[in-house]
Amino acid sequence: IRDRCGVMAVLGSALVGASRSEEALPVLEAHLVLVRRYWSNDASAILFAQTNLASCFKVLGRHDEALVLKREIYARRVAMGSAADGIVLAGGNLCASLMKTGRFAEAKTLLRDELLPMARQSLGPTHGFCMDTEEFLVEALRMDPNATRDDLREAETCLLYTSDAADE
Repeated sequence: IRDRCGVMAVLGSALVGASRSEEALPVLEAHLVLVRRYWSNDASAILFAQTNLASCFKVLGRHDEALVLKREIYARRVAMGSAADGIVLAGGNLCASLMKTGRFAEAKTLLRDELLPMARQSLGPTHGFCMDTEEFLVEALRMDPNATRDDLREAETCLLYTSDAADE
């Protein structure tokens, strides 16, 4: 069964890569069901299957469904005590979905309170993921339809900080 399940993952990913996401969706959904059923204790396998399915949902424009999975992925990485880069990456993907679905306040809170401090402390200010996280915050601050002048000032400060870090 493991071989069949692996083939399903490869097929689903290949279909998405070939711009045939509608066809990939049921394959990736079935793959996740099988992984959860037969390898419920294999967190890496579940994360892999969830990530593939979330990516497919995103490509299809089904952002609310992608958001549900990305929340699970982020929460699982935090609970597992994954390496900082894995948590920051999953958090960045979650923030992208939050912004895509108009949840700017939640994205800004996650970025400010959890992801940026972790990225700065664990990875350092010049690490690519840290700089990407800064840019995500700038994007969330600028794109929020309820942005205040203070938000825009914060975005400017973040841009300057990122620029200075990039110059180092």
